[in-house]
Amino acid sequence: MTNWTPSSWRDKPALQLPKYPDQEALKSVEARLAKLPPLVFAGEARTLKAKLANVAHGKAFLLQGGDCAESFEEFGANKIRDTFRVLLQMAVVMTFGGGMPVVKVGRVAGQFAKPRSSDDETQGDVTLPSYRGDIINDIAFTEGARVPNPQRMLDAYHQASSTLNLLRAFARGGYADLNKVHQWNLEFVHDSPLSQRFEDMARQIGEALKFMQACGVTGETVPALRETEFYTSHEALLLPYEEAMTRTDSLTGEWYDTSGHLLWIGARTHQAENAQIEFVRGIKNPLGLKCSPAMTPDELIRLIDILNPENEAGRITLIARMGAGKVIESLTPLVQRVKAEGRHVVWSCDPMHGNVEKSSSGYKTRRFENILSEVRDFFAVHKAEGTWPGGVHFELTGDNVTECTGGSYEVKDEDLGDRYHTACDPRLNANQSLELAFLVADELKAFQS
Repeated sequence: MTNWTPSSWRDKPALQLPKYPDQEALKSVEARLAKLPPLVFAGEARTLKAKLANVAHGKAFLLQGGDCAESFEEFGANKIRDTFRVLLQMAVVMTFGGGMPVVKVGRVAGQFAKPRSSDDETQGDVTLPSYRGDIINDIAFTEGARVPNPQRMLDAYHQASSTLNLLRAFARGGYADLNKVHQWNLEFVHDSPLSQRFEDMARQIGEALKFMQACGVTGETVPALRETEFYTSHEALLLPYEEAMTRTDSLTGEWYDTSGHLLWIGARTHQAENAQIEFVRGIKNPLGLKCSPAMTPDELIRLIDILNPENEAGRITLIARMGAGKVIESLTPLVQRVKAEGRHVVWSCDPMHGNVEKSSSGYKTRRFENILSEVRDFFAVHKAEGTWPGGVHFELTGDNVTECTGGSYEVKDEDLGDRYHTACDPRLNANQSLELAFLVADELKAFQS
């Protein structure tokens, strides 16, 4: 690509980047990161792009989900396992409901940095720099904790490496066996207040598995029944880290950001002339682009031209985050323009980021009914326009947290303080996530009928 290098972003205006007080320490960390092994491989990113091309053509569905912001403090094997488990459960339900493959992408092993609406945070009469994620500074509200520390990039790298190692073991070591995942779903169905509604689908999945076993199709004969492919993603926000992790692929000579399989650009940093867009336009990873209500059709087409000039299917996933009640008005003109221009994209629905509100008890939360409403309107827009609703993007955890209100288990406002553990935005808990997967499966089935 002409006039592009991994460092050409440094000549562009950059938003949401920390101001490191020790530039020599920053350069030292960048140099060390550049010598470390890649976290993911170019071939894996190409495989994901091919799978996303199937999504773009309406032959598969994308499930992307995971933590709002990964934490150094809460890092552990059980947390990784539980998040992986709930994503597997959701994928099985959506696969059955949609009758097609589900591409599984986690917000994991790299989702450490968070954009902020303000550079500063005030508590009482004290104002300090905002917390920007564990890869940059500490959440503790002290002057020393909030100073950006480049050493944290190395800590993030090593945590991401450990996370990927465990995820690969889970994906290939039998933990993803379809029969086991189905048994987990049966546990949910048995305990769910919506058990009658969900039991029918769970029963049909069980019967399908028994039929395959009777035909000799088991995990021993077909490895795909006991293994799965799982990919990682995060927001391409902290560019010094992303540049240091960018490598030349020995097979193709092309540049790949080896910090994750898919990198996305958030709604706060998608200005065409700015640093984040400049960086990702030159890497060959599949890319995501958040689309807010403020985005115009002209702006979207311009960004697609920059990021995917060859109109390659699987290269771009457009992640709509409009907010409940705004989808029909805001998403429709974007979908119409992209369709009219003949652009190959994956359309995905992020019903989380447009639905944050302050509860009466003072907690930042999201209402389950608003999340569900946005998903339904997303499907409705694509049904009306004759386009494929390619996926969903959730902030979730496998833990039994109380951060989003509602759902069949009805987390109430007064319950939020019981287990409110997020370092940033409220997440769906395991039960809410699986309940939403059943509801998305219903939408998929209705869409194709």
